[in-house]
Amino acid sequence: MHAIRLHAFGPAENLTYEETDTPTPGPGQVRIAVAAAGVHVLDTALREGETGPLPAPAELPTIPGREVAGTVDALGEGADPGWLGKNVVAHLGMVPGGYAEAAVTDATRLHEIPDGLDPAEAVAMIGTGRTTLGILQFTELGPDSIAIVPAAAGGIGTLLVQYAKNAGATVIGLAGGEAKTARVRENGADAAVDYTRPDWPAHVREFLGPRTATIVFDSVGGDTGRAAVDLLGKGGQHLVFGWRADTPLTFTDDELAARGITSESVLGPKMLEKAGGDIRTLELRALAEAAAGRLRPAIHRFPLAEAAAAHRALETRGTTGKVVLIP
Repeated sequence: MHAIRLHAFGPAENLTYEETDTPTPGPGQVRIAVAAAGVHVLDTALREGETGPLPAPAELPTIPGREVAGTVDALGEGADPGWLGKNVVAHLGMVPGGYAEAAVTDATRLHEIPDGLDPAEAVAMIGTGRTTLGILQFTELGPDSIAIVPAAAGGIGTLLVQYAKNAGATVIGLAGGEAKTARVRENGADAAVDYTRPDWPAHVREFLGPRTATIVFDSVGGDTGRAAVDLLGKGGQHLVFGWRADTPLTFTDDELAARGITSESVLGPKMLEKAGGDIRTLELRALAEAAAGRLRPAIHRFPLAEAAAAHRALETRGTTGKVVLIP
């Protein structure tokens, strides 16, 4: 089969498209003929050898990627024969191997792809979708909510805008450049603001008038995140689920008390605990929301052979929506 392999930590160019052995499923596993493989921003850090929420690969070469969709074409010993030939999607967990024409995983990780979703959309929801719904566990949105969504043209940002609008909230989406703000506006945001302009907070204040924001969904941190938090009113929420600056945006207890707001990082164990300890509940909800048409993931497709270009585009903010590789 063809796969993307990483032989040495470093830049995107270290991702090479080559032939390698097709994996064989072990006991309780299945093999998936991959039709779509998700690319996560964490993949770029792991490619560099960085350790964060996930450990860097212990051995090289490795095949990156942890989100796949396709058709089950082989079964390991003890796997349910009912999966053979099914169109499925799976998050591979701690074990990589998704950037390939075939991948193996435990049958317990599989979800059948609902009718109406293509493999790329299913991949987006199994990773980005489940994270979005995990974030939303920490707030309640309604007609009185005014949400600011930095990185609103990204995979999670796109879904947050849609969810908030479905709940009746007023949504301000921040994105970089005219093309991305146009996408945010088309996605339903009440206001789409270019955060690369130094006066962008003034444009948001003009839109809000006497009102103040009630929640900031912060995945960027840095100056943009801080300026967004400055738009919160008393009782506002700051939910952190990532950052693009060197460090996440944090506040002391005294600062939060003076502002009358809360700030909380919601990834990792907190999100899992909120989901009752079973991440599959979020995966099922994400797939169901997409199948019902309530959430519509934005997809940025690259051929599998162009994984290096996909990584470069992701690192330079040259993508919109979820990045997916197509074998």
